[in-house]
Amino acid sequence: MSSAKICCGVVGVGSLGQHHARIYASLPNVEFAGIYETNDARAAEICTKFNCRRFATIEELGAACDAVSIVVPTDRHEEVALPLLAQGCHLLIEKPICASLAEAERVLAAAQAAGVIVQVGHIEHFNPVMSFLEKQVDRPGYITTERLAPYQTRGTEVGVVLDLMIHDIGIVLALVKAPIKRIDSVGISVLSKTEDIANARIEFEGGCVANLSASRMSLKKNREIRVFQDNAYLSLDFMNQTGHLVKKSDLIAYGVKLKIGLAKAGDASSVPVHEIPIEKGEPLAIELAHFVNSVANARQPKVGAALGKSALEVAITITDQIRNAKK
Repeated sequence: MSSAKICCGVVGVGSLGQHHARIYASLPNVEFAGIYETNDARAAEICTKFNCRRFATIEELGAACDAVSIVVPTDRHEEVALPLLAQGCHLLIEKPICASLAEAERVLAAAQAAGVIVQVGHIEHFNPVMSFLEKQVDRPGYITTERLAPYQTRGTEVGVVLDLMIHDIGIVLALVKAPIKRIDSVGISVLSKTEDIANARIEFEGGCVANLSASRMSLKKNREIRVFQDNAYLSLDFMNQTGHLVKKSDLIAYGVKLKIGLAKAGDASSVPVHEIPIEKGEPLAIELAHFVNSVANARQPKVGAALGKSALEVAITITDQIRNAKK
């Protein structure tokens, strides 16, 4: 690994971007150059807190950096990314990669032409829960996901599918690893101009079915996934980084105990439910450290632009189905 520090910057230090700044400022192999932020008060606050510079233009920030996080509204991703790519900056673009496939394709083409890395901020791929899933899930038959959040105006430039459900789309695509056969979607808008509640049923070649639900009209936050396969059932909580696992082999053993009288029917304590020993960590810190290491070692990141584009393509299909149903 290269011993030279990677010079990093952040475009947009709002509710999420401030944490990109905080983490870059703390990483030992990073020199945190500074930020580009249009809000004067916010820029002054972040620069004081993390002892960094405010750049007057995106191009000035790009000239000073090896790598930049883009943490602005989705509909501005392309306009921010293209000048930075032209300067040879490696980028971490918050999810979704762009608001449209055409924009995503232009960003991908620019990145390829510049020979730089684009990582997409699908943060749940760096949640310790996902690390466990990737080791345990090898032939999923049925997956359910639920992602709930209270309503807030931030993020409503896109619908709930591009805002929240896209996390689970990326997770499911990574776990199933099969072409999509069919998508059926429903959704409604409540407070915003776009859908605030959505459900999608994705059927894959090979038979796996995923049922994804997302809402930004909830009174509580929730980010859960359940995976059923022929040898196990897994239930995991991305928010609290907890979960449990039931193995088919244990259920068979329980059935044997029933037959020989060592267990009573309905005695749930006899069915081994394994609490999953997840080593907790801050997903964003893990994600940014991975991005910096990918840049330092000139290797493709775990969540590259291709996966980001695939997740976007599915999300747009779901969104179009919901909106076309209203016509």
